[in-house]
Amino acid sequence: MARKRSTPKASPSLYANPGTLLFYLEPYHEWQLVRGFSEHTFARGLNHLRKFIRFCEERGVNTPEEVSRPVVERYQRHLFHVQTKAGAPLSIRAQLSYLLAVRGFFRYLAKERILLYNPTADMDLPKVGRRLPRNVLTVQEAEAVLSAPEVEEPFGIRDRAILEVLYSTGIRRQETVNLKLYDVDLENRTVFIREGKGKKDRVVPIGERACLWLSKYLREVRPRLVVEPDPQVLFLTHAGEFLAPNYLTELVQRYVEASGIGKKGSCHLFRHTMATLMLEGGADVRYVQAMLGHSQLSTTEIYTHVSIRKLKEVHEKTHPAKMKAAAWIDPPVEENTDSAPAAEKRPEEKPSPF
Repeated sequence: MARKRSTPKASPSLYANPGTLLFYLEPYHEWQLVRGFSEHTFARGLNHLRKFIRFCEERGVNTPEEVSRPVVERYQRHLFHVQTKAGAPLSIRAQLSYLLAVRGFFRYLAKERILLYNPTADMDLPKVGRRLPRNVLTVQEAEAVLSAPEVEEPFGIRDRAILEVLYSTGIRRQETVNLKLYDVDLENRTVFIREGKGKKDRVVPIGERACLWLSKYLREVRPRLVVEPDPQVLFLTHAGEFLAPNYLTELVQRYVEASGIGKKGSCHLFRHTMATLMLEGGADVRYVQAMLGHSQLSTTEIYTHVSIRKLKEVHEKTHPAKMKAAAWIDPPVEENTDSAPAAEKRPEEKPSPF
């Protein structure tokens, strides 16, 4: 039988002493679920909170009442000096993620009257700049990645279909993993995204070529992978199970590297590429916003800074340096009407000041 995905549990609190920081993780988990938070959100926050609790325990702070504003500030300074396994400093975005998890936990404790004072209420969070996507593929580079799978093999057909879906729709990694058979309408060329980021549904179009590869996968490959009872998931592993998100990341990374384009990236690389190329092709930014499922238009507008084709056209037409470029690079040669040798008329060279 196909393996069912397990949901993360806040099990450490079952073994913690009552009243300790660790003890309140499980009721905090339940409190989040009641209010519609996703398991993915809690799982990520749980990892961050465990690190904070470990930091506190190492300093003799074990209960919520013992966590003061100076303790939180000390933890924030600690994060600033933390280094990753590669020896690089923890990014500002990662630091912010850790601090937001702690703030959410203590906000819950204060709302539930477990604490009378929230030590994180006035915490100054680090400012995260708006960063552009590191890598965006050109049309030729995208086609090179799409051609990387060996489509003579069954899993090559599956992988080509996955890459085509990512490139055509720009959907997220988790949204790809969660796709069900009935979410894809090949006749009308649409994909239904159920409970995407923020638990929001949306419908996005999918291209004709992607539909052809999906049809080939569904007809020739998926029936050989499925294990009864059919989980109705679109993309399956060799054992007929769900694709794990990390497995999908590694799969796409391998094809990006195998393509030889010299760029790195995974599922989100196709999301960035789709948005950028659509904007360069003349798409309105609001339609791209709908495709990506962004709540705020400002989030989509990041891609307008990457898509510079139109800006380059305006620059070439209007910048005054354009008209003089040819004269500076290849100045016209004046005819020498004097009968004296050219060497005698050449101005004396001045010594270089350097």
